[in-house]
Amino acid sequence: MTKKIEKKSLLYKSKVEYANFCINHVVGCAHGCTYPCYAMLMAKRFGRIKDYDDWLEPKLVSNAIQILDQEIPKYRNRIKFVHLCFATDPFMYRHPEVEDLTLRIIKKLNDNDIKATVLTKGTYPKELAETEEYGNYNTYGITLVSLNENFKRGFEPFSAPLKNRIASLQYLHDAGLKTWVSIEPYPTPNLIEQELSEVLSAVSFVDRIIFGKMNYNSRANGFAGGADFYKKCANDVVDFCEKKNIDCHIKNGTRSKDDVTVKEVLPTGAVVSV
Repeated sequence: MTKKIEKKSLLYKSKVEYANFCINHVVGCAHGCTYPCYAMLMAKRFGRIKDYDDWLEPKLVSNAIQILDQEIPKYRNRIKFVHLCFATDPFMYRHPEVEDLTLRIIKKLNDNDIKATVLTKGTYPKELAETEEYGNYNTYGITLVSLNENFKRGFEPFSAPLKNRIASLQYLHDAGLKTWVSIEPYPTPNLIEQELSEVLSAVSFVDRIIFGKMNYNSRANGFAGGADFYKKCANDVVDFCEKKNIDCHIKNGTRSKDDVTVKEVLPTGAVVSV
């Protein structure tokens, strides 16, 4: 049984460049990412968890729906959409209590004409596409930085299998829902030798791709030629998206400020500089 806590607030304005408002209705994450996870580092720093083992035991915010009833009217005029989640996983693998609360939150947002953008390393339930309770204007995404399950077991040890993750996203896409993928934090070659083109091809059906480098791993930060590596990767992502007519966003800091300007592709096929 998942532990429960109460909070005084949930909705907050995000500082991530591609987000708007955000909600984290769980403290902790059973996926146990080891890159290391920035959310876990911050939770430990501010005393929300004791250690890694404590982080692996998610705690549901039991009064999340009640808080939303209070905060949605307060922020309604400022909210463009609500992102789930940056400090936990809304569809935590093998945690049905988390999934149930997430579905209730998405429905609550949609009932108030608020779009949700969702990101997970778990799998999506089919009911998102098969029932009319959820607005078809939501956007559903997965994190995918490799197709290698052995690497995943060391990097995201308790997250959903990669094939299952992709398949659940493909199911939503085939049902007509908007989908996206976050290829972040993308590992350097000293962590794993792989072809970025293969990762991109596996999710070529999505509407949007976000790409970003690894920031908090000492081995990645010490990789010689890291700046050139990420510059090439970023350009490869943009070129791929342009060919596939996929919306593309390269995270701030992935390329150095002195890099030659590259292109960002919009869903319409138009191109802007970033």
